[in-house]
Amino acid sequence: MESNQSTTGVQPEPPEWEPLPGAVRDGQSVTREWQSLQPLIDGVVVKEVRNVTKDNGMLTEIWRKDWDLDGLPVGQVFQNVLLARTISAWHVHRWTTDRIFVNHGLLKLVVYDGRPESATHGMFNEFRIGSVRPALVVVPPGVWHRVENLESTPGALLNLVDRAYDYEHPDHWRLASDTDRIPYRAWRARGPTLPPSDAV
Repeated sequence: MESNQSTTGVQPEPPEWEPLPGAVRDGQSVTREWQSLQPLIDGVVVKEVRNVTKDNGMLTEIWRKDWDLDGLPVGQVFQNVLLARTISAWHVHRWTTDRIFVNHGLLKLVVYDGRPESATHGMFNEFRIGSVRPALVVVPPGVWHRVENLESTPGALLNLVDRAYDYEHPDHWRLASDTDRIPYRAWRARGPTLPPSDAV
C-alpha cells in the first residue's frame, strides 16, 4: 500500500487542484486565539466571558461595573424567552441602551445601524452567542436589532438596560422581521464578510 507521507515525516505538497467554477474561498474571520475580526458598528461593544467549571456545575459572570463597557447605569434587568426556531421583530430604541446576554441556548443577534449621522450607517453585525460561548453585547440607541433562536428548544436572554421600561410611553419601535426597510436579506445574499454599502 502506498503512503502519502514521505520518509522524512514531512507532508508532501498536495497535487494540483482547482475548486469548481464560481467557488469563493473563505476569508479570515477569527484570530488564532478565536477572537472575531468582524468590524463593529459604532457604539456596539462585545464582552466575551468564560464559563467557570466547578465540581457541582458551572458559573458564568454576566455583568460587572468595573468592565466599564459604556459608563451607564443598570436601570432594569429582564428575561426574554424565545420558542424554538422563532425570530423576533426588528426593534430599536431612541434613548435606551440594551445589554444582551444569552443565558440559555444558542441565539443569533443581528444588529443594523440605521443612524444617518453614524460613521457605520448601513452596517450589519451578526453574533451567535449562548451557553457554549457566552458574551454580553451592548446595543446603543438607534441601532436596530433582532434575535433568532437557532435551536429546536426554547432559548433565553437577559437584557440589562440602562433605563427601566416606561409603561406609559415605551421606548420601543418595531418592524417585521422580514421587512424590506432593513436590507438584511440582500446583505446576506452578498455574503456577511462584505460591507453593505459605501458608508463603511
